Amino acid sequence: MELLKQYVRMNRLERTGEIQLSLEEDFNLPDTKPDVSSICLEKGEVFVEEIRPAADAVTVKGKLAFSVLYDTRENGGGLERTEGKIPFEEKINLEGLMATEEPFVTGTVDDLTVGMINSRKLSVQSVVTLRATVDVISEEELPVGVAESGELQGDAQVRQVPIDFTKACLCRKDVCRIKEELSLPSGYPNLGRILWKSVEPGEMNFRLGEEQLYVQGELRVFVLYEGEGEDQMPQIYETRVNVSSQMACSGCREGMALDVRYGIAGSELTPKPDLDGELRELGLEVTLALRICVYEEERLSVVKDVYGVRQEIREQERTANLRQLVRCVTGKTRVADHLAVPGGVKPLQLIRGETELGPIHSQVRDGGISIQGSLGVKILYVTGEDDNPYGCLKAALPFEYSLEIPGMKKEDDPEQIQARVEQLSLAMPDGEEVDVKAVLSFSVSVFRDLSVEVVSALSQEPVGREKLSALPGMVAYVVKEGEDLWSIGKKYYVPVQSIMDVNDLSSGEVMPGQKLLIIKGE
Repeated sequence: MELLKQYVRMNRLERTGEIQLSLEEDFNLPDTKPDVSSICLEKGEVFVEEIRPAADAVTVKGKLAFSVLYDTRENGGGLERTEGKIPFEEKINLEGLMATEEPFVTGTVDDLTVGMINSRKLSVQSVVTLRATVDVISEEELPVGVAESGELQGDAQVRQVPIDFTKACLCRKDVCRIKEELSLPSGYPNLGRILWKSVEPGEMNFRLGEEQLYVQGELRVFVLYEGEGEDQMPQIYETRVNVSSQMACSGCREGMALDVRYGIAGSELTPKPDLDGELRELGLEVTLALRICVYEEERLSVVKDVYGVRQEIREQERTANLRQLVRCVTGKTRVADHLAVPGGVKPLQLIRGETELGPIHSQVRDGGISIQGSLGVKILYVTGEDDNPYGCLKAALPFEYSLEIPGMKKEDDPEQIQARVEQLSLAMPDGEEVDVKAVLSFSVSVFRDLSVEVVSALSQEPVGREKLSALPGMVAYVVKEGEDLWSIGKKYYVPVQSIMDVNDLSSGEVMPGQKLLIIKGE
């Protein structure tokens, strides 16, 4: 006699670790760049270049790439851009990590400050957070039946109970590459020098098809450039690029649960000539880094208990650790404020708004997650003043949001919340204040741990004669509190179905005080 077993794949976010870095460097302007008069705008991005897992830790090598837009007084003044990078190599502790595992590592810029030391040297200070997560795929062994052979075949009475859980069908890292050719609209001057550029993901949607993952959404593209020729004012070109792509996703199909974490791992905007040889096109190349997890709900009847009629069957038990996906949810909230421009300066034109999300604090509760944080905003504008033609308005907008998750309990296990700025709009209703409106998106998958006691092994031996002789051939039995037909049948070595047949029962339900006739051997 042996158990029939089925193996199911489970994934757990077994190990997570993070480290916060303080990066600081004095940056000398290249000789080809003019002097700095005032800093207008700065931004930074973290690029992970190498991941080296080892025992209990992962070494992450990468760089903080920063861009600085500044005003210069040389050659009649104007805007200039300079770029630099600060390399780093750090170890993140991940207890239990093995060298064969491959963590998913992301980096965020929590703060970036660029100051002037002098007109040729800048001070760059930044706080960067690196997060590493490891999805561990394990095979959980579940008993689904009993196989018998020989003359005692059919002797075992097997009790099975249905359990609902979520199995992991896929968990992998991948990239989605996007290539587009953008053309300047008529009326825009030809491309000269690019002063500032930005490529950001807007709203992105992922769905499963037959063996495919479909990616749809948009990229927000911003370019500030000087027109070709002399005496050209800076030009603003903004557009939204539709993304429609698909990737092979083996073993997946529509209807499965999907959780995708994504971020831009690299982007390029390159001026290109059109068919007439004029610089009126931009080559866009974007690499989206993806962490793809696919789940499927499953119900299995597992062996909970076994007893024999003509033999003694002893079982060993163990705890099966399963997970159940409560829900994958996405919620959105709006953040808005009126910002006064310092110094009483009235902006003539808003050029660009940059955002960065600060650290997110969350608290799990019944029915959802409470989220708090702040949205950092930097706004570049034209003042119209000869001595100070450009200004930058900086502010931190606090927010609170309640992400509702029906069915969630306080003890459930949410994964890391993915927070994004999906939209940003700026306006000057009266010329003295700037209206800021942003849409924030939060995504999370919530799991519930299930601990199920199941039979892990069986052994058998003949029932002792004395024990069988002590059992009555027929008994009128009164059901006690907490008993059911299974416990009664196990006590008297009688099949449950026999008890039901003798007592003309249509279901296995019995009530305390109910009288049953138990016949040995039936």
